Amino acid sequence: MCPKIMVVDDEPDTIDLVKLILESEDIEVVGAKSGFECLESIEEERPDAILLDIMMPDMNGWETFHKIKEKEPALPVAMLTVKSQEFDKMLGLHVLKADDYITKPFSRKELIQRTKELLEMKLQ
Repeated sequence: MCPKIMVVDDEPDTIDLVKLILESEDIEVVGAKSGFECLESIEEERPDAILLDIMMPDMNGWETFHKIKEKEPALPVAMLTVKSQEFDKMLGLHVLKADDYITKPFSRKELIQRTKELLEMKLQ
């Protein structure tokens, strides 16, 4: 049974790109186009980890992150965002306690490696 990642991003192209890269590594990818859609489908999909965009309409990634952690505190969540300033990374990793912080654009190799590390957190 292959691991499953949920990608939450309001840009369908990003979901498709992540899916293309990770499915070549036998990682199942399901997409959600909003924080609301993520929260609605998380119980049904049962992902092993989540890649979560920060800048989304309606409910941003930080609000979504907090709601995920309230329901599933052990579920690894990495922020996947264009917000690449050092301040944003520090906020995400050290203040809000995201499990990882991946900036766009990312390389294929980086996405695979960091996703596998995120999945290993689930096994610990």
